[in-house]
Amino acid sequence: MLPLFGERAGDSDEAPALPAPQGRLPSYIKDHRARLRARFMSGGAAALPDYELLELILFRSIPRRDVKPLAHQLLTQFGDFNRVLSASPERLSEVQGIGQAVICDLKILEATAQRMARAKVMQRQVIASWDALLDYCHTAMAHRETEQFRVLYLDRKNVLIADEEQGRGTVDHVPVYPREVAKRALELNSSALILVHNHPSGDPTPSQADIAMTRKVEAALDALGITLHDHLIIGASDELSFRSEGLL
Repeated sequence: MLPLFGERAGDSDEAPALPAPQGRLPSYIKDHRARLRARFMSGGAAALPDYELLELILFRSIPRRDVKPLAHQLLTQFGDFNRVLSASPERLSEVQGIGQAVICDLKILEATAQRMARAKVMQRQVIASWDALLDYCHTAMAHRETEQFRVLYLDRKNVLIADEEQGRGTVDHVPVYPREVAKRALELNSSALILVHNHPSGDPTPSQADIAMTRKVEAALDALGITLHDHLIIGASDELSFRSEGLL
């Protein structure tokens, strides 16, 4: 586990920003960090606004500098805490003061959040864990800057047996190959599946291309006796279900 609340020597994104006796952390930064840690440990994440939670993360990567301005800058540039974690390494590196140590730590935290959300739905019946499934899809996809297409493969009891990314695309398009989706379903001995993709615009309204692609996948699966349960489009704060909208 990452020593999130500890300082680490080396492998940081800075040289000491302020002089301190014998290389020690300046006292005002040390006291500020101690207060934030104490508030977090006593009250949890709810006790801290987003910029202070980001500060706690940045402490580890940048051990000897005031990181409050950087936390505010990240939130201003990307919009919210989730978008900071899910921003691409390329975009993060454009922010002054962000180097490889910060980027690595943010990406580790993003991957950890996704693993935890995924663990709540794998090998479980999707109907019984539908809210957890939606939470996972939002965690993994809602704040991406490009489209991603995933397929959730289910067995005959509607237990989720595989979650696989099928493709990544641009800001408004991702290539999908119905025959490949059907072929993979056969390989996994899947009886049903759910399609999921995100809209980086934040609006989950399906395009005509989304509807046409879904019908092609459904036709390819029908020929093999495999059921397409749903196609979910993940937006910034909500999702659209083809099944609920009468599109399947």
